[in-house]
Formats: sequence, structure tokens, C-alpha cells
Amino acid sequence: MFTTVFITILCITCLIQPILPFYIPGVAPLDFNRGENVEVKAVKMTSTKTQLPYDYYELDIHCKPSDGIKYKSENLGEILRGDRIVTTNFKVEMDTNARCLTLCKDIKLTSEQSTKLAKRIEQNYYVHLLVDNLPCATKFQNPNTQATFYEHGYRLGNHIKQSKETYLNNHLVIRLFYHKESENGYRVVGFEVEPKSIDSKRITAEEGGKCSIQSGEGMQAINPAGENTVTMTYEVEWAPSDTRWASRWDTYLAMTDVQIHWFSLINSVIVVFFLAGILSMIIIKTLRRDIARYNKEDADDSIEETGWKLVHGDVFRPPRGKNYLAALVGSGIQILMMSFIVIVFAALGMLSPASRGALVTAACFLYVFMGLIAGYFSGRLYKTIKGSNWKRTAALTATLYPSIVCGVSLFLNFFIWGKRSSGAVPFSTMISILAMWLGISFPLVCIGFFFGYRKQPYEQPVRTNQIPKQVPEQQWFMHPVINIAIAGILPFGAMFIELFFIFSAIWENQYYYLFGFLFLVFIIIIICCSQISIVITYFQLCGEDYHWWWRSFISSGGSAFYVFGYAVFYFFTKLDITGFVPSLLYFGYTLLICFSFWVLTGTIGFYASYIFVRKIYSEVKIE
Repeated sequence: MFTTVFITILCITCLIQPILPFYIPGVAPLDFNRGENVEVKAVKMTSTKTQLPYDYYELDIHCKPSDGIKYKSENLGEILRGDRIVTTNFKVEMDTNARCLTLCKDIKLTSEQSTKLAKRIEQNYYVHLLVDNLPCATKFQNPNTQATFYEHGYRLGNHIKQSKETYLNNHLVIRLFYHKESENGYRVVGFEVEPKSIDSKRITAEEGGKCSIQSGEGMQAINPAGENTVTMTYEVEWAPSDTRWASRWDTYLAMTDVQIHWFSLINSVIVVFFLAGILSMIIIKTLRRDIARYNKEDADDSIEETGWKLVHGDVFRPPRGKNYLAALVGSGIQILMMSFIVIVFAALGMLSPASRGALVTAACFLYVFMGLIAGYFSGRLYKTIKGSNWKRTAALTATLYPSIVCGVSLFLNFFIWGKRSSGAVPFSTMISILAMWLGISFPLVCIGFFFGYRKQPYEQPVRTNQIPKQVPEQQWFMHPVINIAIAGILPFGAMFIELFFIFSAIWENQYYYLFGFLFLVFIIIIICCSQISIVITYFQLCGEDYHWWWRSFISSGGSAFYVFGYAVFYFFTKLDITGFVPSLLYFGYTLLICFSFWVLTGTIGFYASYIFVRKIYSEVKIE
């Protein structure tokens, strides 16, 4: 047994490697000629302190182009992320250096505009730009280790807490790197920005948009309570690079320590498989002994039935709230299928960060179309547990989970609207999401439910008695709260390392692209939830408690409570979120994540327990 487990782990270790990004057919690189215009676009401004993105032109220091601004048409994922990709006033030409160019000259900021700008700088906002769909990054070097690392975007300014002084980064050194595939074929493969603060009095604007900067150390201070005059400038530096176009995202995707991630995850895999192997041996050995004893007792009618065989006439008695159980299980199947397909396609490189918003868009559309499968499983389960009001339950399956998610999101969206953030979902997008839900997902769930309900119910190996048996008093360790606490430990232990990287990607403006690891963790979670749910169901039936339907669902979802506990710990120890609205957004969206994870893991545990119960009662002889 242990040899088999070790060989399995070794094979998975060899197969699951960190997956490098590649580009699907049809996504071709863009070639430039020397001197050709290279468009610089702005995405948004973000802050880890507020978690509220803002439009690039929300601040008056960003001058608009003379021919007006043009927003890029965005997909659903980009809109939900708060991206608002727009043209800028930067003038950049391929492989043409520019010493000093004026972006905005002598901007007069009122006291109100100055207060807003100083507030954004104090909130540690970063500006995000794009060149050829490649985001900008700020390069840093650790003085002790000489290690190089990058931050996404560039800092809007600096705020010194001790002296309460605020400085604006009004000069940008734009460093662009190109790779030549042919004599005239230039491809952008790198985009770095070095922000500087230079006193506008040292900047002299010249004709043709050029400028000169006098030597000195004066920086552009911002008086939050008064008027300010600011000049925005930039310079452009081009340099050749050996990095090929297909590998240009490696800088952004290599920001996390993959080696530590790898060894930590392997450690979790070994522990989980070791515990899973022990649990499997114990359960299988115990079940074989039980089945042999029960079949032997059938030959001698004088021996009284004991243990889980005693409740054979009640074990398949339909539970209370059967319509809600069927609806939650159907939603869990929908989330399970969506998650599995998205992770697989992402691991294959088809949902690269280069395709902005593709991951969220794919998840939304897959969830909608998986409604057909969810309805089928829900309908057949509802028929099995002798449900009669199938139309109401079909509608409940199609609306229960989405209505909770949409309701909480809409509530949070009002607060984002109040802050005038670009993260607020526009009304037109809300209508589109509502149309996807009611126009596609709802009918598909109902159609699937109809065909599932028409199918023959799952065959039960034993008959159910007309009079329910009284459940004896249970041991203290079989209390539902204790079951939830015990059941959640193993799945959470397998995923908490990956959870750290996912939380960092969501809340700390990092890229997440280790989907090979995530796929492995996803499979481990399925195994852990299944085995833990089976163990708890077995002990529950041994205690002659046949109310296992809801217990198996709720207990196997226990890891969701640990995820929420970890989110609270992460909030207080890793994040620097300030203010009521940012905190509300964090815990609101975290609750939605935990609820979705509870439905997902609960469904996995429920089906594992159901298959287990059917199997063991089909192995014993019932008179």
C-alpha cells in the first residue's frame, strides 16, 4: 500500500510541472517598423489599501489627447476587474529615444483637486499602462541579496508619514525592450517604468513638445490644502533584448518563489496521501469485517442486529428540506464542472494573462452553460428522494445560488458606486449578466431538471420502512459542529499554501498562473472531501443515526469555515486595508468565495457518501 502511494506521488511529481505560458493559435505578435508609432494605453489606478480601482483620467494631472480619448471595447472579465483601457497622450516611436517630452504643461490644480491627488498618493495608488498589451512594471533590486524583483505599474507618488509631506511622481522614464525577428520586424518584449519626482520649476517646456530639466534635487511637492501647479513629463529609452516574444510574460509570472511553492506543495501531497492511505485501509478493513459478521448473523436469526445494518430500513428515508438539498447539490455540480474545465484550460495555457479578462469571462460563460448538467443531476436526485414538486425545485436550483451571489454583489456594488470607482459594474453589464442568467442559465437548468426527473431514480439496495426508527443518543464526538471541525482540517491542510498565492493574486495585485499546482490541489481536495465524508457517514450509521443526507453535505464543506478563518488572519497580518468600504468589500467577497467553496466541497462529500452507503448496503443480506 505504502509503495503504491509513493509511486503515485512520484509519477504526479514528474508530470505536474510549473506550466509556462504559451499563446494559442490565432494570437499573432505585432511587428513594428523603426520609427513607427507605438501606442501607450492606460488601464486603471489601483491600491492594495483601498481595493478600489479608478479610471486613469480620474485625476486631473493626466492630460487627455488633443483628438479626444477612446476607450477600448472590453470583455466581461475586464469590466468585472475594473479595467478601463483608454488612449493616452504619450508619444512613443519604435526604437527612437526621447530625452525629455512634455506630457502636460503647467496644470493648475485647485485646492479640491489637490486634496484628491494627495489622498490618492497617501492611499498608495499605482498607475497601470499598456504597450502592445504588455503591462508596465517598476524594477527594484534588493541591496542585500542583489535580487531583482518587479512591482506591477508605477507608484503615483510618495507620502512621508513623519513629516506629512506628499510628493508627486511627475516624470516617467519609460524603458522599452524590443526583439528583432527580421531586419524590419521589431517586437515589444519588455516595458519598465521608473517614476521620478521633479520640481516643476526645474522643468522648462520647449517647442515641439520637448523639454529640458535643470540639475538639482528639488521634488514636486503637493500642498493638499492649497493650489498647485504641476508639469508632467516623460522620456523614452529603447534597448534590444534576447527575450523572444513568446517569453515576454515570464518577468511578470515569475514574481512568486516557485521553488518554495513547489516543495511546500509536495510536502502537503505526501502528508495527504499518507493520511488518505491510512484512512482507506482502516475503513476497508473494518467494512469487510462488518459485512462478514452481518452476513454470518443472517444465518443465525437468534443474534440481534447491531451497528449500521440496524438502520437499513431508514438509511434511504428522504431527508427534510429535500428541495433545498437538490438545489444545492445541483449548484455544486455546476460549480464543480465549471471549475474543473477552467483549471484544465488554464493549465494548458489557453487562458493566459495576456488575454486580459479571459479567465473570468470563461468562468462566467462556463457556469451558465453547465446549468444543463446541474439541472439533470438535481432532477434525478430529487426523483430519488421522492420529491413531487419538481417545477418549484427546478426553479429553486436555477435561482438559489445565483441569487445569493448576485444579491451580495449588488449590495457591495452600491458602495463601490458611492466611491465612484471604475470597479463598479455598469448598469448595462448588469443587464447583460441578468440576461445570461435568466435567458440562458435558467432555461438550461430547467431543461436538464426535466430530463433528470423523467429518468428512473437511483436504485436503492434496500427498502425503506413505513415507520421511522428512533435515533438513540449520540456520542459527543458525533455532534455536527465537531464533525464540521474535524472534516475541514484535511482539505484545508492540502490547500492552504495555494490559498496564500490565490489571495495574494486577488488582494495584492499579483498575477496567478500556477494552474498546474492548482489542478493538483483541486484533485487532492476532491479525494480528501470524499474520504472524510465517507468516514463521518460510516461512524454516524454505526451510531444508528440515519440522518446522513444533510450531515454529509454540511460536514464535507467544513473546510470553507477554515478558509474564512484564514481570510480573517490574512486580513490582519498581510494586508494594509484601511477604511470601512474596503474592509466591507474584502469580507463581502470573501464570504461569497467561502459560500461557493462550501457548496462545491459539500456536493463532493455528498455524492461520495451516497455512493458509499449504496455500496455497503448492497453487500449485506437483508431479510
